[in-house]
Amino acid sequence: MKKYRAISLALVLGLTLTTAPALAKTPKPTLAEIEAAKKVEAAKKKAADAQAAKLAAANQTLRSLTAKANAATTLYVKAQKELAIAAAAAQAAAKYAAETAAAVLEARRVIGRLAANAYIMGGSMTDIEPLLSSNGPQDLIDQLSTLSTLGVKNSIALERFKAAEVVARAAKKAADEAKIAQQKATEKVAAAKKVADDAKAEQAKEVAKLQKVQDALMKELLSARKVRTTLEQQRQLALLEESQANQADITPGQKNVWPDIGFKGRSTIRTTQAQRDKAVAYAKAQVLARKRYVWGSQGPNTFDCSGLVYAAYKSAGLKWPDWDRLNSALYSGYTKHVSLNELVPGDLLFYSYKGTISTIHHITIYAGNGMMWEANSTPKGLLFSSIYSIKGLMPFGGRV
Repeated sequence: MKKYRAISLALVLGLTLTTAPALAKTPKPTLAEIEAAKKVEAAKKKAADAQAAKLAAANQTLRSLTAKANAATTLYVKAQKELAIAAAAAQAAAKYAAETAAAVLEARRVIGRLAANAYIMGGSMTDIEPLLSSNGPQDLIDQLSTLSTLGVKNSIALERFKAAEVVARAAKKAADEAKIAQQKATEKVAAAKKVADDAKAEQAKEVAKLQKVQDALMKELLSARKVRTTLEQQRQLALLEESQANQADITPGQKNVWPDIGFKGRSTIRTTQAQRDKAVAYAKAQVLARKRYVWGSQGPNTFDCSGLVYAAYKSAGLKWPDWDRLNSALYSGYTKHVSLNELVPGDLLFYSYKGTISTIHHITIYAGNGMMWEANSTPKGLLFSSIYSIKGLMPFGGRV
């Protein structure tokens, strides 16, 4: 364990007192790279737009088929109701016919008794034979001469029975015919409803497939757009910080620490000390791993100064939209200002070549005891160094 600590201390001191060997400068995103990303994004957008048109047409077809299916369902429900009415009518007519038939049978028995009485009272067999052999009211009504011998009252009764039976039979026949017709109509409408429902279901499947493709294309488009915007952002950040750092190298009269002229940052902080410690640990790990310095980069293998700050706090749990990739000057306004004697590990330090916010060109992470973790430059790489090793220290730290 002691041996390990000695090796670690030697490594840290080596990083503090020496610089990494010069590395070939990795170019920041070029205009050609950004243009290529734009072309990829445009191609993805064209594909997504074409798929969106297909999806819109499919949805329109689905809406049309849904309307037809709904109309078919309405007709089917109506046909079912009409079938129920026709069935009820047929049932009622059949019941009425049965009741009438029973009444006619009873009338025939009555007539039989009347005929027997007439014979007993002196009538001849020739007169009553039609009464005994008749099959129903129709035969009896046709034998008017015989019926007349039974009296006007009984003749009227038989006529009424006959009329009732005729009406009942006609009603049952009409009801049965209506029921059969309605049954056929219902079956036809049911078949049409099934066709409409099946077409609607198939179209819904097609829409779902097209929607899945559209979702995938939109995901690809968003990914391509993110690549393009990231390249543009990285290039803009790199150009700005590179310009400011170059300006710092040629600006005379820079102070070691600029005087405090009242710059203000946020009024609140967003982190706990535990999160700040995690950010420090992340920055330390990148320095000890000898990661390279590359303009506009935020890891995982290369970093610039603000890229290291962004990645460190992202690893500590800060995420967009509360935490975003900014340049050094913007981070100064995005954090709460604390005096240099109030610094705690994890606070950010800013370096300016004129002592103004707009000329801040470098940002680091305070490590404690007057030291900092930083992504310094292409030749020097990532360092553990004194906070006074760079001129132009702003008179405040930024607490995230």
